[in-house]
Amino acid sequence: MPHRKFDDLEAHAAKFWPTALAQQEQTTSSIPKLIESQEKFIGILYVADASPIAWKDALATTQGVPGNLFLMHLMVLSDLGGEKLDRYRTNVDSLFPSKKMAFRWKDADHDYRFKSLDTCRRWTNEALCVDGQGLVHPEPLSDAMEDVAMLLLHGGSSVDPDLPGELLKKCVLGKLIGRKPELDSFVRQRYIYVSRITSGGTANAMGQLCQKYVKERLQATLREWAFSRHTIPGISQNAGRTDMSFDLVAESPTGKYCAIEISFQETTNSTIERKAGQAHARQRVLHRAGHKIAYVIDGAGNFQRKSAISTICRYSDCTVTLRNQELDALAAFLKKM
Repeated sequence: MPHRKFDDLEAHAAKFWPTALAQQEQTTSSIPKLIESQEKFIGILYVADASPIAWKDALATTQGVPGNLFLMHLMVLSDLGGEKLDRYRTNVDSLFPSKKMAFRWKDADHDYRFKSLDTCRRWTNEALCVDGQGLVHPEPLSDAMEDVAMLLLHGGSSVDPDLPGELLKKCVLGKLIGRKPELDSFVRQRYIYVSRITSGGTANAMGQLCQKYVKERLQATLREWAFSRHTIPGISQNAGRTDMSFDLVAESPTGKYCAIEISFQETTNSTIERKAGQAHARQRVLHRAGHKIAYVIDGAGNFQRKSAISTICRYSDCTVTLRNQELDALAAFLKKM
């Protein structure tokens, strides 16, 4: 297949998310759900001032805010996502050796005994049902969700000596319970600044959806091909210490491989520059081993980087956009390998 020119590639680009992908994104993005339930979330914490755990009763009587959505609000407002929380879960025995958190609330001493430490070993987004797919399905408050919620609400008031400074600094929302003006101001200011948790999660979800879209389109035509790998046997970097990773790998029934790199950006982003910087070296390594590399490039933001895309086209064996007919052209290229 002849090398694609920038102008030809742009002429066949979708530029903006295809309707099918945009609709899927709406089911995985947490932002609309958070904004829609913001008033009810504030209301729960406003009335829950009878005890440090009174929010549980308020949550139980509030329609439209399931346990996993309530926890997602706390994670965003504390700016602590599942990856960071899971690291704290790994060290929870040293942070809370008695399996209790001692803290001050309303000028009185309190303690909370964690409920799930023996049954729930992970505090990842998936385990807590706050990942994109999890939030599609309302989940009642579990013991693990309650444990994390209490840490996020009252960790900043903890008197436990070994608690990391990050938790003391960020887990402060419990101090505002019952204080409507301050609570309202804090929540709204935090949602004006879209937390790294939601923005990063949305970008990651869209990237995964894009890869899934490409994979399913190719798989529909190349039914005997495999698309489950992200590495190719024998292809490595760092003097052989690390397997080279690709967005997608197409494996033919006869054992031939084609790496596929995918980038779709509606707004300008440096990812395409990184892929361009790697393009020559990656093609050289793959060609030496008898393999190919292809790129799926689209999005208005990417096409603002003409030099980067031109470089990718130069060092790609097949370059297409995200339109269906373009992906069909990629499938036809793979068939001829």
